[in-house]
Amino acid sequence: MASPSVLILRTAGTNCDAEMAHAFSLAGFTPETVHVNALAGEPGRLAGFAALGLPGGFSHGDDIAAGRILAARLRQDLLPALQENIERGMLVLGVCNGFQVLVKLGLLPDPVAAVQITTLARNRSGIFHDAWHHVAADEESPCVWTRGLGEHELPSAHAEGRFTAPAAVLDALEENHQVALRYAGESPSGSDRGIAGICDPTGRVFGLMPHPERWTDPLHHPAWTSGKQDPAGLRYFRNARDAV
Repeated sequence: MASPSVLILRTAGTNCDAEMAHAFSLAGFTPETVHVNALAGEPGRLAGFAALGLPGGFSHGDDIAAGRILAARLRQDLLPALQENIERGMLVLGVCNGFQVLVKLGLLPDPVAAVQITTLARNRSGIFHDAWHHVAADEESPCVWTRGLGEHELPSAHAEGRFTAPAAVLDALEENHQVALRYAGESPSGSDRGIAGICDPTGRVFGLMPHPERWTDPLHHPAWTSGKQDPAGLRYFRNARDAV
């Protein structure tokens, strides 16, 4: 049986596409990296993929705001095709800048309800944050990416990672278990209610600020000599492989 294919979307300023493609490949996917210009000219190509990955980086230099320009481009040229393929069951992962894009595009937290009053703002510290953090997955979340993960570690690196939304929206996300991932300790960004990642109501579309693709090998962890043998980041991608 052929392995499922995943489209890794890149544009000017994307810099984590190779790491994401590698992580998907380790989990049993066949990755194909495609520039947004090529996909915009042929949106029907999406139908040939089981999953879509929006990697981290600084798309279009984070001009105006992180992810906003790429989100505007996707809304103009690709939103109907994206929605159609998500409805047929395509999985979507947005990491860091990719998460920012999904939120600003309106695919998270709920495209049906058109909730677009959420955003990822600048860290409360006002500085770029780069460190490893403990995070915890919600066991009751419908998110297919975080199944069985529990509490684990992931690296994060961002300046605009503070998830924020009105209290009513946050309450709804928690009630529906769409807050798939939280910081187990202090949030590096000061995000509302410690939110590190959210999914859509189906659990197939998922965005998070930490970088699972940066821990797919035991040697990636700074304490690798202590014998850590289970890279938690790789489990996100294996969960996706199981889901398709």
